[in-house]
Amino acid sequence: MKNSIALTKKIKEKAFEEGFDAVGIAKVPGSSRIKLRTASLERWLQAGHQAKMEWMKSARRKNIENLLQGVQSVLAVGLNYYVDMEKTPKDISIARYGWGKDYHKIIEKKLNKIAKFLEKERPNSQWKICVDTSALLDKAWAEEAGIGWIGKHSNIINPTIGSWMFLGHLLSTEALEADEPSKPICGECEQCIEACPTKAIEEPFIINSNKCLAYHTLENRDQQLPKDIINKMGNWVAGCDICQEVCPWNHKNIPNTSEPDLQPSQWILNITKKDALSWSDSKWKETLSKSALKRIKPWMWRRNINSISND
Repeated sequence: MKNSIALTKKIKEKAFEEGFDAVGIAKVPGSSRIKLRTASLERWLQAGHQAKMEWMKSARRKNIENLLQGVQSVLAVGLNYYVDMEKTPKDISIARYGWGKDYHKIIEKKLNKIAKFLEKERPNSQWKICVDTSALLDKAWAEEAGIGWIGKHSNIINPTIGSWMFLGHLLSTEALEADEPSKPICGECEQCIEACPTKAIEEPFIINSNKCLAYHTLENRDQQLPKDIINKMGNWVAGCDICQEVCPWNHKNIPNTSEPDLQPSQWILNITKKDALSWSDSKWKETLSKSALKRIKPWMWRRNINSISND
């Protein structure tokens, strides 16, 4: 017990040292809430809310042991990506998550340093790094580890950072001391539900991707977007932040991220609709090479931008 307390303290200190803004630990298999979240995922899939994101059906997502045999603990970390800055001009809108460099690589690099530190402390232990591309119920485990609760818009809300937070997880075979799970405190607030232009938040915590602007601008590979999506897009061409922008927890004095690689790229802040439509495929690929937005193919950028064009 004493050794696990000391190791837990060291790992948390290392996580903060690496620049994470929220750090917590959950024990596997977790509380009954993990089972409830897993059952909720199954209902969400059965309803077809995943749209064409077939990877969400992965059976590995339903049991954390599928990712690391013998896993006993989950280190959950949150990285603030908020920057108090506005994009100008405003004829196209790009979600804040893509303003800096690719967060997957940033988080993986930081978690890898923590994993190597753990290896030195416990040479026989096993570990696995998970970002949001892994078949893990990442939001459920973040909530279980106490770094925030799942809001009605389905994003994790931290009382200090709000929901402007990237998540990462380090699975470990070491038995670490767990934190208290977060308690949802959205209360009666439904501002995110009311603000969604396509009514994609069909009920608290349930997002129907078939109606979601972020899904269609980032994931939809059809040559044409649905008319009902086009009619509600506004200027969003890469993701959508509406449900986060209206959240009262994001209206508090959110600190700016100190992470250098998450500072806004100049092209993001300055690009216009006209400029974007003039870029060649090679220009798009070069510009997006270090961005999480590279999943949006050049032809998709043009499709999305032309969908909002009133010219």
